[in-house]
Order: sequence, then C-alpha cells, then structure tokens
Amino acid sequence: MKASILAVLVLLIAPLAGEGPAETAIDEPRGNWSWPLSPEPAVLRAFDPPDKPWLSGHRGVDLKATASATPVTSPEAGTVTFAGVVVDRPVITIDHGGVKSSFEPVESSLAVGTAVSKGDVIGTVLPGHCGDIPCLHWGVRRGEEYLDPLSFVRDLRPSILLPLTARGP
Repeated sequence: MKASILAVLVLLIAPLAGEGPAETAIDEPRGNWSWPLSPEPAVLRAFDPPDKPWLSGHRGVDLKATASATPVTSPEAGTVTFAGVVVDRPVITIDHGGVKSSFEPVESSLAVGTAVSKGDVIGTVLPGHCGDIPCLHWGVRRGEEYLDPLSFVRDLRPSILLPLTARGP
C-alpha cells in the first residue's frame, strides 16, 4: 500500500520538478488579446470550424474594417513567420508562442523574423475579401487545430452562478 501511494506521489510531483518551457505558450484563450482593428469591429462572419479537417468551414472570423487601408495591429506580441501571397491574397502570420494568427488580405512591409509587440501596426487591409465591404479575415490556430479568434479578445467561457453564502452575525 505504501509503495502504491509513493508511486502515485512520484507521478504527480515529477512533472513539477522539471524545467519549464523555454517560452510562454498560450494554453487557454482568456480574452486578453487586443482587437486587430480599431475601433472594435463588427463580426461579419463567425468562426465555423469543419467537423473534419478536409471539409469546408470558416476557420476564422471576418471583421468589418472602417475602410480599405485600415491599419491592422498585432493582437499580441510575437514574431512574423510568414508574409506573402497565398493563392491570390496577401497574408501575414504571427507566432505568439505556440499560437499563430493569420490575417488576410493585408498589405505588409514586415519581413519574416520581425518581432512585433501587442498593438504594433503589421499592415493595412486590402479590398476584396468580403466583396464591396472592407473586411479582415483573422484566423488563429495551435498546431493544426483552428481556434475561435474571438475567444482571444472576449472571454467566451460560460458564466457560472455561485451559491449565496450565509452572512456572518
């Protein structure tokens, strides 16, 4: 019995003894990033992930820009990992420490490897993604998993009602 309790304790404590990650990774979205457009934009098309990776869906959100050439800002600090054209649209991707944001169509002069701070201008919105309405497509993913970008600027966790506690005398 003592041996099994000791084994369980070792399994629970061993991960705490190792060194932490070299960089801070984002584990759970909590709504503490900033919006990539200002003022806070309307959401024209919501996140609608496909059931399977190869199926159609909307792997990000479309945000209404005030006009074409609206500045796009980095929602969190990171490093530019891609700046170029995908199919026929200019795209910029920023790695925020394990979570990547991609923006399109965005004209940017930033090069791969450029460090950006939260709020830095990373480019400007180009026309064409939402027809005549100026908009920005913002996608977020961790590895191959697409995440709802809104969960990084809004706390989308459900509200929990706690019981009332008895008041003291």
